[in-house]
Amino acid sequence: MKLILAVIRPESLESVREKLYAKGIDSLTIIDVQGHGKQKGHKELYRGREYQVDFLNKIQIELAVADNMVDTVIEAISTGAKSGSMGAIGDGKIFVTNLEKVVRIRTGELNDSAL
Repeated sequence: MKLILAVIRPESLESVREKLYAKGIDSLTIIDVQGHGKQKGHKELYRGREYQVDFLNKIQIELAVADNMVDTVIEAISTGAKSGSMGAIGDGKIFVTNLEKVVRIRTGELNDSAL
Protein backbone atom coordinates (compact mmCIF):
# COMPACT_ATOMS: atom_id res chain seq x y z
CA MET A 1 0.00 0.00 0.00
CA LYS A 2 1.12 3.51 -0.77
CA LEU A 3 0.15 6.99 0.32
CA ILE A 4 0.21 9.44 -2.57
CA LEU A 5 0.38 13.16 -1.83
CA ALA A 6 0.01 15.57 -4.71
CA VAL A 7 0.29 19.35 -4.48
CA ILE A 8 -1.36 21.04 -7.46
CA ARG A 9 -2.79 24.36 -8.60
CA PRO A 10 -6.37 24.94 -7.39
CA GLU A 11 -7.61 25.41 -10.95
CA SER A 12 -6.37 21.90 -11.84
CA LEU A 13 -8.43 20.14 -9.17
CA GLU A 14 -11.51 19.40 -11.28
CA SER A 15 -9.43 18.03 -14.16
CA VAL A 16 -7.40 15.82 -11.79
CA ARG A 17 -10.56 14.58 -10.07
CA GLU A 18 -12.12 13.65 -13.41
CA LYS A 19 -8.97 11.77 -14.49
CA LEU A 20 -8.86 9.86 -11.19
CA TYR A 21 -12.57 8.97 -11.35
CA ALA A 22 -12.11 7.76 -14.93
CA LYS A 23 -9.41 5.35 -13.66
CA GLY A 24 -11.70 4.03 -10.92
CA ILE A 25 -10.13 6.03 -8.08
CA ASP A 26 -12.98 7.60 -6.15
CA SER A 27 -11.58 7.95 -2.62
CA LEU A 28 -9.42 10.98 -1.96
CA THR A 29 -8.90 13.78 0.53
CA ILE A 30 -8.48 17.40 -0.51
CA ILE A 31 -6.74 20.00 1.66
CA ASP A 32 -6.26 23.72 0.95
CA VAL A 33 -2.59 24.54 1.52
CA GLN A 34 -0.16 27.37 0.81
CA GLY A 35 3.43 27.27 -0.25
CA HIS A 36 5.87 27.84 -3.06
CA GLY A 37 8.48 26.02 -5.01
CA LYS A 38 10.85 27.42 -7.59
CA GLN A 39 8.46 30.19 -8.64
CA LYS A 40 8.83 31.75 -5.14
CA GLY A 41 5.54 33.65 -5.22
CA HIS A 42 4.66 36.65 -7.35
CA LYS A 43 3.92 40.38 -7.19
CA GLU A 44 0.37 41.76 -7.23
CA LEU A 45 -1.18 45.19 -7.37
CA TYR A 46 -3.77 46.24 -4.80
CA ARG A 47 -5.18 49.77 -4.80
CA GLY A 48 -2.25 51.02 -6.82
CA ARG A 49 0.42 49.47 -4.60
CA GLU A 50 2.61 46.55 -5.50
CA TYR A 51 3.20 43.83 -2.93
CA GLN A 52 4.91 40.45 -2.84
CA VAL A 53 2.85 37.28 -2.38
CA ASP A 54 5.31 34.70 -1.03
CA PHE A 55 2.95 31.79 -0.46
CA LEU A 56 0.63 30.66 -3.21
CA ASN A 57 -2.67 28.85 -2.75
CA LYS A 58 -2.37 25.18 -3.64
CA ILE A 59 -4.45 22.03 -3.22
CA GLN A 60 -3.04 18.90 -1.61
CA ILE A 61 -4.62 15.61 -2.64
CA GLU A 62 -4.08 12.54 -0.45
CA LEU A 63 -4.86 9.01 -1.64
CA ALA A 64 -4.16 5.61 -0.13
CA VAL A 65 -3.87 3.03 -2.91
CA ALA A 66 -2.81 -0.54 -3.52
CA ASP A 67 0.74 -0.96 -4.87
CA ASN A 68 -0.51 -1.95 -8.33
CA MET A 69 -2.42 1.35 -8.69
CA VAL A 70 0.48 3.75 -8.07
CA ASP A 71 1.50 4.29 -11.71
CA THR A 72 -2.16 4.69 -12.77
CA VAL A 73 -2.74 7.36 -10.11
CA ILE A 74 0.49 9.21 -10.94
CA GLU A 75 -0.44 9.27 -14.63
CA ALA A 76 -3.95 10.55 -13.89
CA ILE A 77 -2.72 13.32 -11.58
CA SER A 78 0.11 14.33 -13.93
CA THR A 79 -2.18 14.47 -16.95
CA GLY A 80 -4.87 16.45 -15.12
CA ALA A 81 -2.51 18.92 -13.44
CA LYS A 82 -0.16 19.73 -16.32
CA SER A 83 -0.60 23.22 -17.82
CA GLY A 84 -0.73 22.95 -21.60
CA SER A 85 1.30 20.39 -23.51
CA MET A 86 4.66 21.33 -21.97
CA GLY A 87 3.65 22.09 -18.39
CA ALA A 88 4.79 25.10 -16.38
CA ILE A 89 6.60 25.94 -13.17
CA GLY A 90 4.10 25.60 -10.33
CA ASP A 91 2.07 22.73 -11.82
CA GLY A 92 2.87 20.74 -8.70
CA LYS A 93 4.58 17.67 -7.31
CA ILE A 94 3.62 14.10 -6.45
CA PHE A 95 5.07 12.25 -3.46
CA VAL A 96 4.72 8.50 -2.90
CA THR A 97 5.43 6.85 0.44
CA ASN A 98 4.83 3.45 1.99
CA LEU A 99 1.81 2.88 4.21
CA GLU A 100 2.50 0.55 7.08
CA LYS A 101 -1.09 -0.07 8.13
CA VAL A 102 -4.61 1.06 7.25
CA VAL A 103 -7.65 0.47 9.48
CA ARG A 104 -11.27 1.13 8.54
CA ILE A 105 -12.72 2.43 11.80
CA ARG A 106 -16.31 1.31 11.14
CA THR A 107 -15.56 -2.36 10.41
CA GLY A 108 -12.05 -2.93 11.71
CA GLU A 109 -10.91 -4.08 8.25
CA LEU A 110 -7.15 -3.87 7.72
CA ASN A 111 -4.81 -2.83 4.92
CA ASP A 112 -6.01 -3.48 1.33
CA SER A 113 -9.49 -4.43 2.60
CA ALA A 114 -9.72 -1.06 4.31
CA LEU A 115 -8.95 0.93 1.17
